[in-house]
Amino acid sequence: MPNRYDTDYEIGQDNIRAWGMDMHNPVFVVSSVLVLVFVIGTLLFPGESKQAFDSSKAWSIANFDWFFLVAGNIFVVFCLLLVVLPVGSIRLGGVDAKPEFGLLSWFAMLFAAGMGIGLMFWSVAEPAAYFSDWYGTPLNVEAGTAEAADMAMGATMFHWGLHPWAIYAVVALSLAFFAYNKGLPLTIRSAFFPFLKDRSWGWFGHVIDVVAVMATIFGLATSLGFGAQQAAGGLSYLFGLPNTINTQIAIIVGVTAVAIISVMRGLDGGVKLLSNINMILALALLLFVIAVGAGLGIFSEVGRTAMAYGENLIPLSNWIGREDDNFYHGWTVFYWAWWISWSPFVGMFIARVSKGRTVRQFIVAVLLVPTLVTLVWMSAFGGGGLTQMQAGVGELANGIGEVSLALFQMLENLPLATVTSSLAIVLVLVFFITSSDSGSLVIDSITAGGKLDAPVPQRVFWATMEGLIAGALLFGGGADALGALQAAAITVGLPFTLILLAMCVALYMGLDHERRYVLGKDAGLAKASVKTA
Repeated sequence: MPNRYDTDYEIGQDNIRAWGMDMHNPVFVVSSVLVLVFVIGTLLFPGESKQAFDSSKAWSIANFDWFFLVAGNIFVVFCLLLVVLPVGSIRLGGVDAKPEFGLLSWFAMLFAAGMGIGLMFWSVAEPAAYFSDWYGTPLNVEAGTAEAADMAMGATMFHWGLHPWAIYAVVALSLAFFAYNKGLPLTIRSAFFPFLKDRSWGWFGHVIDVVAVMATIFGLATSLGFGAQQAAGGLSYLFGLPNTINTQIAIIVGVTAVAIISVMRGLDGGVKLLSNINMILALALLLFVIAVGAGLGIFSEVGRTAMAYGENLIPLSNWIGREDDNFYHGWTVFYWAWWISWSPFVGMFIARVSKGRTVRQFIVAVLLVPTLVTLVWMSAFGGGGLTQMQAGVGELANGIGEVSLALFQMLENLPLATVTSSLAIVLVLVFFITSSDSGSLVIDSITAGGKLDAPVPQRVFWATMEGLIAGALLFGGGADALGALQAAAITVGLPFTLILLAMCVALYMGLDHERRYVLGKDAGLAKASVKTA
């Protein structure tokens, strides 16, 4: 059997070329129309839209809570198996493929795209919320106790550790393998070629790619809108600037403008550069918080968090007989649906920058390294916040008020608070820029039929659309409109869970095909050459 799958499909054969863009038909057109219809409908009826999508989200979470947790566990086990199975030695792009980016730049890009902004927002707020029973405690532990502090750190790691990165890894590895090893377009539909063959290029594939575009742009626009609110809240808290719609819109305009410049510069001059800068700034902030906070005690704090994570990994992964309903549905199932809805965007971007790595290297880097970095980050920031709460220091001692301010309230009780809080605001904004940038590149690829380098006008179009959607919804509908957008993205997570489970099967079929027929054939030729010589 040949290395590349037998198909007559050519990238771009269905594309419409106009206005300097290279638009896949019908994915580009249908996605654009649906986005326009959603935005207009939400602006005209923000309250009704939010209620409708909230009901849909609540129905998905209440009736399929078990399904989200089972699927999340399957993704983790599947990824860990790939590390130890023989297929782990397969190299993305073929045996002679070389990595396009250095190791540190690669780490920086996948981490910034994956959840960098979330760690800024929730690193203090989430453990503090669990400890103080802001909206349910994990496994119903008693709030405010030493046990609650340990459980808060373990549950936070559970939500930001192996499970979300396994979700991203499944999508990313599937797309990278079928694109670089089998010569298929870099779109979600390509992962189903082992099942569908040439039917992947028909209506079924169109539906998958349209859903992926919608999930990506809704998730990015939601984050951009809420992020503008957080950044404006931080500026108001620190410098007394008015936290008004005008301030939030100005932030969105600024972030979108920089993101447009970045996408025009491409991967090397855009996302890679910004991700490297962001990682340096984040590392500086982390080291400062450790130095003036826990100090050498960070080692015991990391150990405590790791132990709490390990001890509670299975109980928190269990869906049978759960009585902590507020926490279970309001946090865990919500998170799983959110990670899955973001997986087309993050997964495709990770795939885009991961050519040349072996499957084993890929899984270790995408699954284990971010989990370890998150462990240290959460221990420093979340552990610092809990220490202040338990000691009765600062505003956090009164419990969670506005979650977007929790990070700044923790930093306020450390030296150079104004400097570190300003740096935190910069990090929030640059993380949003890198997310918008990488998301635009992903949507460009899908709406160009899987091309790796879509025309610049097309990149600018989608980067602008993300900002316009967030700004329009924030201006026209406020929190209700953004809430409707977020609920819509979560609702997409349910059907996409089925898609991800099917991806696992298709990916293993493809990897096994590669190992047995491609690498096996090459090995046989090599042995024959040696024997002849």
